[in-house]
Amino acid sequence: MVTLTIDQMKVTVPEGTTIMEAAASIHIEIPKLCYLKGINEISACRVCVVEMEGKDKLITSCNNVVEEGMVIYTNSPKVRLNRRKTVSMLLSQHDGQCITCSRSMNCSLQKIANDFNILDNPFKKEFVHREWDKTFPLIRDANKCIKCMRCIQICDKVQGLNVWDVSGTGARTTVDVSRNRDIRVADCSLCGQCITHCPVGALRERDDTSMLFSALEDENKIVVAQIAPAVRAAWAEQLGLSREEAPVEKIVTAFRRMGIDYVFDTTFSADLTIMEEGSEFVKRLQDGDLEEYPMFTSCCPGWVRFIKTQYPDMIGRLSTAKSPQQMFGAVMKTYFAKKLGVDPERIFTLSIMPCLAKKAEREMDLFYEEYAGHDIDCVLTTRELDRMLRAEHLNPQFLEEGEFDSPFEVGTGAGVIFGATGGVMEAALRSAYFLVTGENPDADAFHEIRGVKRQGWTEAEFDVAGNVIHVAVVSGLGNTGKLMEAIRRKEVKYEFVEVMACPGGCAGGGGQPIHDGQELAEERGSSLYFLDRNTDIRFSHDNPDIQNLYEEFFEKPLSHRAHQLLHTEHQV
Repeated sequence: MVTLTIDQMKVTVPEGTTIMEAAASIHIEIPKLCYLKGINEISACRVCVVEMEGKDKLITSCNNVVEEGMVIYTNSPKVRLNRRKTVSMLLSQHDGQCITCSRSMNCSLQKIANDFNILDNPFKKEFVHREWDKTFPLIRDANKCIKCMRCIQICDKVQGLNVWDVSGTGARTTVDVSRNRDIRVADCSLCGQCITHCPVGALRERDDTSMLFSALEDENKIVVAQIAPAVRAAWAEQLGLSREEAPVEKIVTAFRRMGIDYVFDTTFSADLTIMEEGSEFVKRLQDGDLEEYPMFTSCCPGWVRFIKTQYPDMIGRLSTAKSPQQMFGAVMKTYFAKKLGVDPERIFTLSIMPCLAKKAEREMDLFYEEYAGHDIDCVLTTRELDRMLRAEHLNPQFLEEGEFDSPFEVGTGAGVIFGATGGVMEAALRSAYFLVTGENPDADAFHEIRGVKRQGWTEAEFDVAGNVIHVAVVSGLGNTGKLMEAIRRKEVKYEFVEVMACPGGCAGGGGQPIHDGQELAEERGSSLYFLDRNTDIRFSHDNPDIQNLYEEFFEKPLSHRAHQLLHTEHQV
């Protein structure tokens, strides 16, 4: 243990503790912009400096460890002057258009500048101009970049894609796409982790809310919305409500007030995905197709983009089942359109997703009989949903709980846990067991695959009617790369593998609300498992609306019509 003095208070902490951590242990907050524990500890911003007795120069607190007898001042006149100067210099190269910034009121630089009471800036404004394709789902504004390097470190260390790098020299130094590439050819998975870890508004999602409002203004359009499972665990975080105060049914009411015609729960189409993907897994297993390599889940578009660029030779191992988002759109523009007796062109499908990659996935084409178009017309992230609610002056606190529309109003616990890492695998195994045995297993029989337990991924084996099935679950693309290499080297062998691009799964998706310095995927995922435990129906195959859909339209999983509408051929 090490004992030191911070702001005249004695504190004893373990060896290896940083000054910043030691200060936090006695409730002294040291401001920071670039620091992310274990990921970005390079003291790039210099905002966290402190004064150490006996040392002329200020030192950074984020990456300097404590020493016995240290005397530290976190807010001395020298420190205050230095921090104000540093932040003022950052502001001189930051386009502070806070009024029109997506991160206004949720910006670390804005907060620190306000905390330091910086009302005037003595430094001249100088910006580094960079062109950007505003049609791409991920938008970068170089004029707002504070060069904290977080995006570089997240992409390199956590996701392993090396999309970002330092560009320019001296005063012209900024962050840009690595190797001077265009973002569209940079192998970006659109996981959005760079956005959620950016402390300012230099990175954001493309805002598509105007597409929805245009559809709502078109009297010929029938707007049909779906709400993803992970959204319910996070949507009200920045609207001032706890999860207990913000059930997903309040979004239903909000959407009806906005003029949306039909509102459905994506847990329904998640159940549909399980029926198709689970059946495909059982068929591949029985056909001996999984002897050498596993079948991979295909519901995460970030992962699908990753495998197409990094492991194109393994594309054939992906499940052919579309994601719940795309299946929903396909059903809406065929079965539901016929049920309403309207032209599919009139159906405008809206998705509320915790994900940026879903914006790119919507470009997937749907060709069926006389209809040719897209499964999905518009994808909005959880953050866009929050902004839209504020724009419409809809306060969730005072909204009643609405009911999802028929005929797709029933979702199961299996569909809900899609939003947590391991949830897709668990839901699929619940139904695969039934498909093989004709009986339901214990609903929690496959709980071992929840979370991350082994070198970045979780593995388990289960006996299903005498068949020993080896499975793995992984989240985060850096971990995924390690797993893929282990599979290639035949160091591990599985029959079924779930991959989620974002650490913690969709609960930690790149479109979720941002809380700087906090990782909430695990907490949000726990909320989804709680909902599963307290749901009346916990098996996808027991969903009566799913059963009815097969009876009336698809006949059975993997039928000809199901293949036409619910499956796809993955192309590089």
